[in-house]
Amino acid sequence: MSDRPSFSAPLFTFVAVSLVHLGAQLFGGDGLAAGTQLVLMPALAWLLLMRGTAAPARLVQWALIALFCSWLGDSLPRFATGDTAFLLMVGGFLLAQLCYAVAFWPHRDRSVLSRPLLVAPYVVGFVALLALLAPEAGSLLPAVLIYAVALVTMGVLSTGLGRLAGVGGLLFMLSDTLIAFSALRDWSLPGHGFWVMSTYLLAQLFLVVGVINARQSTTGRPSVSSRTQRP
Repeated sequence: MSDRPSFSAPLFTFVAVSLVHLGAQLFGGDGLAAGTQLVLMPALAWLLLMRGTAAPARLVQWALIALFCSWLGDSLPRFATGDTAFLLMVGGFLLAQLCYAVAFWPHRDRSVLSRPLLVAPYVVGFVALLALLAPEAGSLLPAVLIYAVALVTMGVLSTGLGRLAGVGGLLFMLSDTLIAFSALRDWSLPGHGFWVMSTYLLAQLFLVVGVINARQSTTGRPSVSSRTQRP
């Protein structure tokens, strides 16, 4: 019998729950949005465990830890309010960014770090973000600074896993920028939660697919599969 149905089950779960969650974000189902958010990262972890068997074990392990830390960032803020809730969220996702950066580090030779001109937009974005947020950050400025460095580092290193993972890193940066503008400058888009979560969920999915596509070369150095493999 084909293994395809068992392999597609985690992706189906993630997509289905994501659609329900985003619908709840759009139409004001706060309880449904909160409940479904707890399922999303475990579904991606399931996908990675099922489909990441050919990827380097170290990469998969650190990505799984990053997903767990992301789940903490999704979950812990609901047990607090105000600055405490914000710091719990930042703390969870800071750990996730650091874990992703550690996971992607062996692939740095294939990232934009080898092409300095392509790093420039990340640096410009980092400086612009701090210029906009620093005046309003107050006592949270050290946390914002540390998180921004970790986020941009992850975004740069994610490009080492290929174009899709690189887009995932950029989407993660965009999602967190939207959160920062809302929390620190009170700038929000119409349907703000929808845009934050849609970019976040695509980011995590693209990063996970990038990990799934990674392979160990015959020389022992990590590489990325040349074929387009989708879960």
